[in-house]
Formats: sequence, C-alpha cells, structure tokens
Amino acid sequence: MLLASDGAALALLKNEFPELPYIELPSYNITYTKKGVFLKWKLLLKLPQLIKTMGAEKKVVKKLVAEGKIHGIISDNRMGVFSKKVPSVVLTHQLRVLSGNTSYFSSKIHQKLIKKFTECWVPDLAGPINLSGILGHLDKTDVSVTYIGPLSRMSKKILPIKFDVLCILSGPEPQRSLLEKKLMEVFKTSKKRVALVQGTVRDKKTVTDNQGITVFNFLETRELEKLINQSEIVVARSGYTTIMDLAVLDKPAFFIPTPGQYEQKYLAKKLKEQGMVPSCKQEKFNEKKLRKVALYKGLGKFSAREDYSDLFSLFERE
Repeated sequence: MLLASDGAALALLKNEFPELPYIELPSYNITYTKKGVFLKWKLLLKLPQLIKTMGAEKKVVKKLVAEGKIHGIISDNRMGVFSKKVPSVVLTHQLRVLSGNTSYFSSKIHQKLIKKFTECWVPDLAGPINLSGILGHLDKTDVSVTYIGPLSRMSKKILPIKFDVLCILSGPEPQRSLLEKKLMEVFKTSKKRVALVQGTVRDKKTVTDNQGITVFNFLETRELEKLINQSEIVVARSGYTTIMDLAVLDKPAFFIPTPGQYEQKYLAKKLKEQGMVPSCKQEKFNEKKLRKVALYKGLGKFSAREDYSDLFSLFERE
C-alpha cells in the first residue's frame, strides 16, 4: 500500500501509518477567508490553480502506474488521482456540491469528474435515514454509486467522563484559528472541565493548561478516540468526517459551521431540523448554547460497516 497526500493530511497519515511508504502530491493550498461571504469568490479565483494541480496529480499517477508501483486507487475527493489503466475509486459524499446560486453548475462539474473513476463510494446509507442528505443522494444520476455506510477510525467505549466539554478544531486557516480564539474566550471563565484539540499536526505533541482549559496541539486516532469517549459533549465544525465519527461514537455534540462553507452550513441545518444536533453561527456561540444539547436526540443511530471485503474485490478482479 502506498499513501499519497500533502500538507497536514500527509503529516497525519505518516503519524498514523509510520510503516507505510508515502509520496507527496501537489498541494491545492486551500485557505479560507476571514469573512465567509467572500469564500466562494476566492475559490473561483483559484480555479485555474486547482485545474493546474489536478493536472499535476494526473502526471504523478501516470508515472506510478507506468512503473508498476500501484495497481489500484482509492482517492478521497482528489479528482486528479485516477487512472483508466487500473481500478480507480473516488470516495466522496459530495454527489452534489453546494455553492449558493451556482450549486447546479458546481454539482454538474463534480459529477463529470466522478464519472472518470471506475466506481464512486459514498460513505453513507442509501435510504431516507442518512447523514449526508442531498449532498450524497440524487434523484437521478448516471454516476455509478455504491453506498458503503459511515466511515470512522473510531469505536465507542464506555469510559469515565474526564471533561464536560471537548472542543475539536479542524479545517484551513484562518477560520481554524478564529474559532480557537472564540472558544478560548467563551470558556476561559467556565466552571466546566474543558479540553481543546487544536488540530495542528506537529513533530511533537504537547499538552498545556491555558486559563484552566486543557489544550492538546494534536492527537493521533486512538488518543482522540479515548478523549472523545471521556467527554460529555463535543463542540466542533459540522464537517462530514466529524459527523461520521460522532455518529459512530454516539456522542452528543454542538456544531459551529465554518463561515461561508455551504456544505457545513447545510449539514448543521439538516441535523438541527431533524432534532439530532443543535448548532449556531460562530459569532453567536456562547456557553449557554450548550444547554440545548440535552433537548436533541443525537447522532447515535448509525454504525460503521464491519466487512469491506466485497468492495475490495474490485481490485482483486483486475
């Protein structure tokens, strides 16, 4: 098996799987804006760079296939990482890409890219009870879709509660740091036991006390799994990976979608309207908002698939 990514994602993979070989892919260099209203336009301006990066990805993959170093591909939303010469799977919950008044066009472009792959695996359930909603479910499509159930690196464990609130940060800057600043301000005078995971992968892990808040710079999977299981409530972005993890862990949560991120805003609204998880805008968050968590039923009706052998038979057939 060969790992391939860039930046913080590659650093995380190297920490999680130190025994596996890896290569660094060209970076998309996605950053967010301080004001969410400008995010879409910033991404549109970066479109030529994104296309260029996809082209660079294709060259890397073509070389690896020609050298016989890879015989199959599973691409996690990297649309340039595929080959017609080996089975290529794209892993995505975004059959529909929300971008405001341009959602129709962004979705059609994304679906066209998905069709280049042998198969598309959607980490969700196929029926009406699901996590991704309209993102991962289309009324009509000619995309070859297989629903593989929620994916998570974690599992639920019954452990003594150590923290009342666990804040998990993620995503590109500057919004990651802006949320960190907001949460530190909110909880610095709290009487609750609060922990915060910064989500910044470094060579050395650190644990510090900042105004009574236990701050971890980053945690590997098993450590984060333990910490979530030891926490009463999780405060986090409404990113899809986070939602799947918390669903599998059956953990009560409060979501703060990234400003300007249409997908996270949609997911937070969907789960709120379905009575699963409360949420609010970043600027409106305060400690009192957490009282709403008890009024929601949570995410605990979903479980990860246990056997993936039928999916991987795709690579064995070729």
